[in-house]
Amino acid sequence: MPLLSPALTKTLNTELRALVTPGPRMADEWACVASVLLAIVIAHAIGAEMVSWAAFSAFVLLKSDVAETLVRGVMRIVGTALGSGLALLVVPYAARSVPLAMVAAEVVGAVGLYGMLTARRAYAWLLFGLTFEMILFDKIERPHLDTMHFAQTRLLEVVAGTVACTLVSLTAGALAGKRWWMDRKAPPERMGWHPHAARHASQAGLAMATLPLLHALFDIPQMAQAAVTIMAVMIVPVAGIGASGFVPVSRRLLHRAVGCLAGGALALVVLLAAQGSAPVLILGTCIGIVIGRHIENGMPKVTYLGLQFTLAVMVVLVPDSYADAHIAPGLQRLLSVFIGMAVLEPVLLAWHFVAPGRRNREAVPDAPNAE
Repeated sequence: MPLLSPALTKTLNTELRALVTPGPRMADEWACVASVLLAIVIAHAIGAEMVSWAAFSAFVLLKSDVAETLVRGVMRIVGTALGSGLALLVVPYAARSVPLAMVAAEVVGAVGLYGMLTARRAYAWLLFGLTFEMILFDKIERPHLDTMHFAQTRLLEVVAGTVACTLVSLTAGALAGKRWWMDRKAPPERMGWHPHAARHASQAGLAMATLPLLHALFDIPQMAQAAVTIMAVMIVPVAGIGASGFVPVSRRLLHRAVGCLAGGALALVVLLAAQGSAPVLILGTCIGIVIGRHIENGMPKVTYLGLQFTLAVMVVLVPDSYADAHIAPGLQRLLSVFIGMAVLEPVLLAWHFVAPGRRNREAVPDAPNAE
């Protein structure tokens, strides 16, 4: 009996051929490589301290249309700046009180996610919420953290990634002699009040509100990345939320976990082969980016898995210093996925069984990718 079905075998063979076939997909994949490598160089040059976040930004922002790349980059910078600004005002007080931290995490996380789901400048809303949550939870875990310095370096990292991907996108567009190879998407329209989106965002806020309490009671680690996991997996199309978002969100959680595991496995192989060699680590990063982007571009049902595969590779193989590369960041990212899953799934599951008129939607289109 064959291990793989004929249909799956055919799909895999098609994807493997496409991986080495010159064309738009290959060009996009190697543009991502160039964008990430340039972001790493810029991040080191301007003194950013979390180089992998600059690499993340360069990867997720790069689109086939120069204007779209630039707009997303500006929104990422604006959202990061606003989230940092609010964090500087609120976090010094909220981090000292568990009840205040719970309220801050819930309100800002829910507002950021609701804006992501319904606003025209959705990406800025997402980064507003993510940045605030990351600063809040890092401060809770590390009370002596310099919040101002942390906010500044996070902004530097986003600027490095944005500049890198914009330069690469402009260069690719110039070499192509026209817009890249994909049609420009129409800008999303702002929605009015959407009760399903509001309920969905409130559930994410409730899950994030439990994290400060869990840390206070059990010293749970990786809360910042757990909050990122919660917000990221809750980004599903509003039309697919309905009375319950349990099914599509659970699918994204699964893809996040599998992608982290697969990317971490590749990163571990590269680490063992590199033995501290920076060129081998860089080569492994390039291979991981190409594979992950290839999955994103060609396999719609597992697009999010491809993104998580790439991010897991980068969090390990793009350290602040290549002399300090190790597998721990990949394990921490995977741990944060399971912590996020542990606090989010009960909230979703409870509502799923009591939601009036709930319907399982098995064929919901995948959501826009996020960290």
